[in-house]
Amino acid sequence: MLDGHLFQLLLTTALFPSILGTAVVQNLHLCEGYVGPDGLSHSGFYCPRLTDPPGHRYCCQPSLDALKSCCSQLALEALTGVNLSSLASPGLLRNPLALPFVGLYGLLILLLMAIDLCHFYRTRRCHLRRLLPCACREDYTKAEADATKAIEADGRDVKALFRRSQALQQLGRLDQAVSDLQRCVSLEPKNKAFQEALRALGSSMHEKMKAMSCTDSKVEQMFQILLDLDEKDADKKQKAAQNLIVLAREEAGAEKIFQSDGVRLLMQLLDTAKADLMLAALRTLTTAILSELGAPRLAAVLGVEHEQVSLAACNLLHVMFDSLKEGLQKDFRGKEDALVLDSSRDLKLLIKHLLELLVLEGASAHGRDNALNLLIKVVPRKSPKETNNSLSLWVIDQGLKKILEVGSTVCGSLGSLPVTENTRMSTSVLLSKLYEDLKCDAERENFHHLCEDYVRSWFEGHELPGKLRAIQTVSCLLQGPSDAGNRVLELEGIMDSVLSLCASVTEAHQLVAVEALIHAADKAKRASFITANGVNLLKEIYKHSERDSIRIRALVGLCKLGSAGGTDFSMKQFAEGSTMKLAKQCRKWLCNEAIDAGTRRWAVEGLAYLTFDADVKEEFVEDKAAMQAMFHLAKSEDRSVLYAVASTLVNCTNSYDHEEPDPQMLELAKYAKQHIPEQHPKVNRTQLCLGGEWDKPEFVKRRVRKLLTAGVVSALACMVKSENPALTNSCRELISRVFLALVEEAEDRGGVVAQGGGKALIPLSLEGTEVGQTKAAQALAKITITSNPEMAFPGERIYEVVRPLVSLLHLQRTGLENFEGLMALTNLAGISERLRQKILKERAVPMIEGYMFEEHELIRLAATECMCNMAMSKEVQEMFLAEGSDRLKLMVLYSGEEDEKLRRAASGTLAMLTSLHPPICKRIPQVTVHWLEILQALLLSPSAELQHRGAVVVMNMMAAAREVAEQLIASEMLEILSVLAKDKDKPRVAQAAQESLAHAVSYGLIKPNPGHA
Repeated sequence: MLDGHLFQLLLTTALFPSILGTAVVQNLHLCEGYVGPDGLSHSGFYCPRLTDPPGHRYCCQPSLDALKSCCSQLALEALTGVNLSSLASPGLLRNPLALPFVGLYGLLILLLMAIDLCHFYRTRRCHLRRLLPCACREDYTKAEADATKAIEADGRDVKALFRRSQALQQLGRLDQAVSDLQRCVSLEPKNKAFQEALRALGSSMHEKMKAMSCTDSKVEQMFQILLDLDEKDADKKQKAAQNLIVLAREEAGAEKIFQSDGVRLLMQLLDTAKADLMLAALRTLTTAILSELGAPRLAAVLGVEHEQVSLAACNLLHVMFDSLKEGLQKDFRGKEDALVLDSSRDLKLLIKHLLELLVLEGASAHGRDNALNLLIKVVPRKSPKETNNSLSLWVIDQGLKKILEVGSTVCGSLGSLPVTENTRMSTSVLLSKLYEDLKCDAERENFHHLCEDYVRSWFEGHELPGKLRAIQTVSCLLQGPSDAGNRVLELEGIMDSVLSLCASVTEAHQLVAVEALIHAADKAKRASFITANGVNLLKEIYKHSERDSIRIRALVGLCKLGSAGGTDFSMKQFAEGSTMKLAKQCRKWLCNEAIDAGTRRWAVEGLAYLTFDADVKEEFVEDKAAMQAMFHLAKSEDRSVLYAVASTLVNCTNSYDHEEPDPQMLELAKYAKQHIPEQHPKVNRTQLCLGGEWDKPEFVKRRVRKLLTAGVVSALACMVKSENPALTNSCRELISRVFLALVEEAEDRGGVVAQGGGKALIPLSLEGTEVGQTKAAQALAKITITSNPEMAFPGERIYEVVRPLVSLLHLQRTGLENFEGLMALTNLAGISERLRQKILKERAVPMIEGYMFEEHELIRLAATECMCNMAMSKEVQEMFLAEGSDRLKLMVLYSGEEDEKLRRAASGTLAMLTSLHPPICKRIPQVTVHWLEILQALLLSPSAELQHRGAVVVMNMMAAAREVAEQLIASEMLEILSVLAKDKDKPRVAQAAQESLAHAVSYGLIKPNPGHA
């Protein structure tokens, strides 16, 4: 009954709006949007709302100063003065003549609806068909866009509204989803599906708001604790910092940090200059970014085609990895009120997506290379001292086959992954680092089994393409973890397939097989096998193949086999002169710019093996075009050539280690019938009368000069700048050896520094193998000794040199390295107080003191000179006054030694100490009974420098205290000072002596001479 009256009221109002006067309402259930009395805009709503009783179905506004609300029928009638239930039907409906007009009006409405349906049918059908599939494939953004277009066509389309609410709910925009569901319920009030969905969404939204309010309060509380300057409890602040990191992992926490000015608050933590708080701020920011963006999105951006975008994503991920790995090194478990912090979950999640990116077909080649670089940097342990290698074990179990999938890619084959020229080398480096990170035989055996299973899966049952991928995998393993590669190479049929494919008529097949053969010849046992079974085949390929790419690889194989014995002449595989022919052809291909860089790289590989021969070295350094071509390749983007270039330069400069064998051990080996390496009998044919060998020092120096003239330093500097995994620790060691050879002569060091050698040596001395770091540090020491350090290492770079130089003082270093390190530190200590503080911070002073007791006189002298310069620092001066210390006694005794240089250094230290720290003057008479004799010997020395140092020490002691002056004057010192004060040939000594006598006069110990007043 009420619905009928309401219909009559609405129809009457629509046809004759003047009937109801001021009480007219177009939709009594809808409260439209309006501006309230407070000046704020309020959104509209439909009655009843979720929070209103079911009977409050009408929109009411008691006055213009009140807000709109939902009310009952009685309240609306009281407000409008209209009795809705007793409202009479309009007269129009009581008149039968109006019925035909009403029917005609209805037909007109139907006609308009039909036209409207035809007009919008095509677009609506398209959008509605795409709504459900989009939701099924979780492309909710597209579903929301399609539903919006359908709603724009028809605002009362409940199906489109419902689909859009579902999409908005999945996208996390719950408030908009609720609005769409409310419209659905208003259009179809009896639809139970809409009502249930609205109720469930309201419940989930309430839970989320509750969680967010709880998280928001926690985040605010943690910031208050961390930024409270009055809070002195360090443990409480540390707990708050760790809790903030954990909260940043939650979606609500990350959202709160970004929306409530959290970034600015984190910056305030960075400004506190407290390490724990700064680290917590950085890790919180990292975790919040990871939570907001998500690991899948970051990995997807890394794999985009644009190289710069991929590189930027790589840098961001690297910083995030460093922050997460820092969290693994600290354990905050068990602290009261502290949340449990575990970074391994986020770390493994990121690594998992990187591993998936490696085999993703849509990923770019540069993105794949960047993913490999990240895995190389973050997965293996930084140092063997770290005991936890669980991350490497997890990567091996979860992703070794994915890594091998990249290494087995055959370029140009059907379905191969996009790769660059550096991809395979990066894969080999990653495999090598993972293998080196294993700690026991069981872990290595698991690695071997996984590699064997992967190779076997391709080799068996996949015909020729599978065999190619298996052989390519073997090559990748031989370039990386060679032990695993050799194990796989011993599988049945692998070596036979390699030899048979070398004779294939297909270029791609030959490339794969010949490269595998080259890498397989690394092992001496297998090299002899290949020499017996594959040399003839390689010769045939080299002579008769029409493709340079195949011929040059075959040539490298012959070069490698020809140098299998190294410098052992008795192990030479080929006849005399063969290596010269091979080297000549390598240089020819190297200089041929018509050949692509990837192929010319193999020519450098060949020279790396052939330059063991002295004649080959000499011819190579005489060929300026070949050297320039090699240096140009070293500066190119193809970083896989770095090791070959470095090996060639090591051979040319003879900078490898060579020890003279013990004669007794040689005799013992002959008696036991063991193989003894033989030296090359070649002599310099132009110097035959002198008997000079090619590898004598004078010829090595000449080769070094020619390399310097050709620009080898700039090439080495470019090689060091590379961030590519091809710059392995072994490669760094080779480059360090070359640099050490280049700075051997003092006159060459200025040119090395001018071309960027000093800058390149600093990272080499801080990262790499222990031998490589030592060689680089020794080269830095040589430069620092003979050059002005402020010119050689300008700006802040000079402070980076201190740590490498201090490393040369360790006991396991050689005497020469100790001596050069001390000399270099002496030069640095004399420059500024900041450098002396840096040396103190590196804990070098105890080591310097230790070398002052060294038996070798030059090392003892260098340590004493270094201590002399370090004595200008206040902290070092205090050390000489420490109780129970013999430092001052040693300096006094050294001042009386026979070695004049040692006396000069020790007495100079005493002069420095007594001038800068007067309390030491009182201590000298207490350290030894011979102190007076030593000072007198200094004053009577024939050396003017020693006399001056002694006179300054006496002058300082006289000025320090009266009792010390009395002891000096009571001895023969008065006569000596009187004589020295009149010596006009030594003005500095005379001036010091006169001042000493003046102090004695001021104390009243002596009377002034009237004739010299």
